[in-house]
Amino acid sequence: MLFLENRDRKYDTEIYRIRGLYNVQNIDFNLSQFGLFIDNDTLFMTVHINDFIKFIGRKPISGDVLELPHLTDQFALGDGDISLPRYYVIEDVGRASEGFSATWFPHLYRLKMRKITDSQQFADILRTPAGADLDKFVGDYDPTTAYVAGQIVRKDGELYTVTANTTGNAPPNTSYFDVYTNSIENLLSTRAKELEINDAVLEQAEADAPKSGYETRQFYTLAVDPTNGKPILERTSDLTTLDASSASTTSDMGRAVPTRTGYTGYLVGDGIPSNGYEPKNGPLSLFGHGIQFPDAPEADDFFLRTDFMPNRLFRFDGTRWVKIENDVRMSLTNDNNRKTLKTGFINNTDYIYNDAVATDPVLIVKDATVIDTSITYQTALYVVLKIETVEIAYVVADHAGIISDNAGRVRITLPVIDSVQQTIPYAGSWIVSLCNNREAQRQSLSKALKPRADL
Repeated sequence: MLFLENRDRKYDTEIYRIRGLYNVQNIDFNLSQFGLFIDNDTLFMTVHINDFIKFIGRKPISGDVLELPHLTDQFALGDGDISLPRYYVIEDVGRASEGFSATWFPHLYRLKMRKITDSQQFADILRTPAGADLDKFVGDYDPTTAYVAGQIVRKDGELYTVTANTTGNAPPNTSYFDVYTNSIENLLSTRAKELEINDAVLEQAEADAPKSGYETRQFYTLAVDPTNGKPILERTSDLTTLDASSASTTSDMGRAVPTRTGYTGYLVGDGIPSNGYEPKNGPLSLFGHGIQFPDAPEADDFFLRTDFMPNRLFRFDGTRWVKIENDVRMSLTNDNNRKTLKTGFINNTDYIYNDAVATDPVLIVKDATVIDTSITYQTALYVVLKIETVEIAYVVADHAGIISDNAGRVRITLPVIDSVQQTIPYAGSWIVSLCNNREAQRQSLSKALKPRADL
């Protein structure tokens, strides 16, 4: 109703024949502006009012689709031998000026028509078999209908050929159905090819500019003395060469990275230490990531905190963790993988879980799949697991057996989703909650302010 549109249209499968009159004109391409435009692609057809009312039962309205048989393409490109139909949709209806008689009564309707596009409105027409296979089409799938081998049925916008007599077995059950591809949509529409071109453009764009901002990892950063700003030259383990890349806070033998990046500006932070990273003290030194700092860090260790938004890189100076930079360089593709506040707000599909019926802190090891709690056995609508800023939630109704009885206590068994066993990503003290209500974090202001009793 907001856009005054009817997008999910259902069209009558019966064919009604109407006589009409229009002037054939050349379709010219207009290259005088930016892009390619087609002039004269709108048809104006006149039909008799009495004929239309007699055969259709009502006057023509916007959205009616007319097929013009004399414009059928008999020699389409490709290996197929199917004639391509030509469909036009009525955009406007009025009384033709030449249709008024001497008594001032109108006799003709003037239809403004344009070729249909591969859009949601015309899916009921385009997603049907082409050519002689149209006689085998039996409409949308109905679980109560008995289907016979050879028929063509439509389910969720996709066409399927019935391969074996069946009732109640819905497509895409491969035991009874095969995918049917010779539809009018596949023959007439260029949508699939346009999507392929668009994906290729995005793929090339990601290759040319994988992240926003400026790439500085290929530039060398010189380690300097923080007191005077001069380069620090320290002897390396072979005692014959000088190394200008050692950190100013250590004098251990071996290579260490500078204490800070040498480049500042707009969108240069990438969350990676300068000059790459080679552990100063062998494999015991680390450059890791996670939601909490390691227990036994050493001087000049780097750690990327992924619970910050954007992610934040820290360096251990021997006493405390010092912020180095934020990982502000994000992918230019607008998806949920972009860890920015703006993207998180626009694409926010998370929920706030409340009305907790039970809560229990449980110490869980990493990669665990079963959680035993001290909660008295009961059920709830949602299971919520939280540690620091990380929250994992499951809908109980979607995962059978996620809550079970363990000697009168609640046992949580993490489910398998898309053939992947869910596990605990971090070791630590998790808060296990059973909740009976959730609210979308992103919702309209009118709904957010509406009293719950009115929902």
